[in-house]
Amino acid sequence: MEQIAEFLAGIPLFSGFSQEELNRLIEASHLRSYVSGDVIIQFGQPGKFLGVMLDGEAEAVVSGDAGKRIRLGLLKQGDILGEMSLLTGEPTSADVLAISKCHLFLISHEIFSTFVAVNVQAVKVLAQTITARLKSRQENEEEQSRVNDAWKSQTDPYGLGLSTTTPLKILVINCGLLSIEYCFFNTGDRSGNTAGVIERAGDKSYHITGVTPKGEVKKNLGLVGYEDAFKGLIDMLVDPVHGVIRDRDELSAIGHRVVHGGDKYGHAELIDDSVLSDIDKYAKLAPLHNPPNLMVIKMSQRHFPNVPQVAVFDTGFHQKMPAHACVYGLPHEYFENDKIRRFGFHGISHKYAMLQAATYLKEDYRELKLVTCHLDQGASLCAIDHGRSVDTSMGMTPLAGLMMDTRCGDMDPSIVTHLCREKGLSPDEVDELLNLHSGLKGLSGISRDLNDIEAAANKGDSRAQLTIQAFCYRIRKYIGAYTSALGGLHALVFTGRIAESSAWVRGLACQGLLPMGVEIDDKRNKSLSSALDGPVEISDKDDRIKVLVIPADEGRMIARETIRALGRENVSRVIQKQKEKKFPIEVSAHHVHLATKEISLLFGEDIQLTHRSDLSQPGQFACQETVNLVGPKGRVDRVRVLGPKRKETQVEISMTEEFKLGVKAPIRASGSIEGTPGLKLEGSRGSCAIPKGVICSFRHIHMPPEDALSYGLKDGDLVMVRVEGERTLIFGDVLVRVHPDFRLAMHIDTDEANAANIKTGMEGTLVCVQ
Repeated sequence: MEQIAEFLAGIPLFSGFSQEELNRLIEASHLRSYVSGDVIIQFGQPGKFLGVMLDGEAEAVVSGDAGKRIRLGLLKQGDILGEMSLLTGEPTSADVLAISKCHLFLISHEIFSTFVAVNVQAVKVLAQTITARLKSRQENEEEQSRVNDAWKSQTDPYGLGLSTTTPLKILVINCGLLSIEYCFFNTGDRSGNTAGVIERAGDKSYHITGVTPKGEVKKNLGLVGYEDAFKGLIDMLVDPVHGVIRDRDELSAIGHRVVHGGDKYGHAELIDDSVLSDIDKYAKLAPLHNPPNLMVIKMSQRHFPNVPQVAVFDTGFHQKMPAHACVYGLPHEYFENDKIRRFGFHGISHKYAMLQAATYLKEDYRELKLVTCHLDQGASLCAIDHGRSVDTSMGMTPLAGLMMDTRCGDMDPSIVTHLCREKGLSPDEVDELLNLHSGLKGLSGISRDLNDIEAAANKGDSRAQLTIQAFCYRIRKYIGAYTSALGGLHALVFTGRIAESSAWVRGLACQGLLPMGVEIDDKRNKSLSSALDGPVEISDKDDRIKVLVIPADEGRMIARETIRALGRENVSRVIQKQKEKKFPIEVSAHHVHLATKEISLLFGEDIQLTHRSDLSQPGQFACQETVNLVGPKGRVDRVRVLGPKRKETQVEISMTEEFKLGVKAPIRASGSIEGTPGLKLEGSRGSCAIPKGVICSFRHIHMPPEDALSYGLKDGDLVMVRVEGERTLIFGDVLVRVHPDFRLAMHIDTDEANAANIKTGMEGTLVCVQ
């Protein structure tokens, strides 16, 4: 250790560390040895560490024409690698190969946040290096192309493989009133993964069935209570023969599926007393689910007191649905005061399907429009626009939307009062009827199991045939509605046990959608095996809209979200150390960025934008030129053009101006304009119509590399920001934008500023990363 510490102290990056700090950093990091020809980092591999060459030599290479190897650079003793991913999250854009025997000192991103990001000297040195690289890249199209190729070549860009730099052991628990499903993931040794279920049998005894590394295990736990059944799970985990851990404290974290997080929780949360209180509070919205969720969490805390517990909310993915999609046509006070609104469910599964689809398509999920169909005992569809759920078929409870195994799905609300008045049913009896005796079971009169209904339909049973037709009709109706609401589609995704096993359902659900561009290949659909190990395409390879079948894996998704929650906690601790650091809040009024074509059409050929005044961000300026915006309903005049010119024209307006113009502009990051509405622009010399480009801008923070590194943040992270003033408040969903030319400042639009009484010049502080 002394030799490594002495060597590191001589490198500028670590020159500001004390001896004690270096020793702690070395203890927390890793030393790796490589021999000539070894692959140190592979092209497209996610960046997970900052490396320092202790000795030897390595080279960064790429494949050229005919597979010829091209050397991009040589790495020698004292050189650093992997620094770009700290800031951009980008994968490696070259192969790094050992030329001679060499040793590398590897600092994981988590350790970097804890030790290096809080050292002023280290941050300054790294920022200088990264800034130089980013500026060089701006002028090098070949390098930009390599980075884009690296993004697309990743096999696991979103961490669904649960690969971590430091091995973690994650237990996932998904409980119900009479059952506990569990999964165990060892990120350092996948052969140690296990899964199983504890269920209550008809004689009221509990049984545990598990698939362990040593094979399948079945055990009768006897006539025991719920907590003793939970202890049976613990015994299985630590069993000398079939267990996967030696003692309870080996677990890194426990992830719990929690059905309802209300309108508060949009992502996984480390569980504390406040989170427990909220789970209890939202139990009235999920009386069959949240109470057992809460009970098992408390059991888990008692039996694993030293292990972090994480809540992953099934409603979380839908939490940011736009208001127009989640309100009901009731008096507004019921929405405002009583939270009677659409919440949506199956968010864990829909998000997993989204990320798997993006991985298969080799596209950024934040650039896709998807409809995901989760078809299981419970069933729902979700419309996903650029990574966000914008609508879903379930409502305030899981009863709405599609017909399900025993739930009725959508129906005229007056049926409830009709049943009470005409049939003499009590509210509780109606509730039981709609939730437990309707859906596939009630309509078919045969079973809640679609396999049984299909078998009966194949024998000519008319009610069974009607049930399948009605079930698939609703799916098809929602697919069409959501495709229209999204303004187009990149992929339609089927997931869940019914979706994975029934070619009949998939085929009926897609019939008649060809005018929308959705078509499946009959041969591919019928030949699909239900035992899937990854995404399978059932559309023709040349079809514009892909139709995919993706096996559901909520346990893996909960583990992934649990790992991310632990990582966010590390970064949030770094942010808290910077809590005195403030940055200006700037109010951004409506404006327009123009491309060359639109400049010519609006102001004349060969006209250059005229500088009027500099803006706060270096290199950006307000122009003398203004344009009028003309929409289907109205117009907004004299909107300032900002320079310099862009590759594509973009119009940024407030939500208030949406109504004035008569357009629905999505909330997007600047530059993300695919699938957005257009309008007419009027200039001093002419007018033109743009087919796309109108957005409401994501609230965001401009950060230069040095500030981003000091906070432990990457480009594209979402953070929460506190703004002090007459109405102190915290802004969530603030997008971090990192660029070497930026100056630290947060931008909000005029609507947000007016609502919070914020004026340009006020200051904000970071609270945490989301």
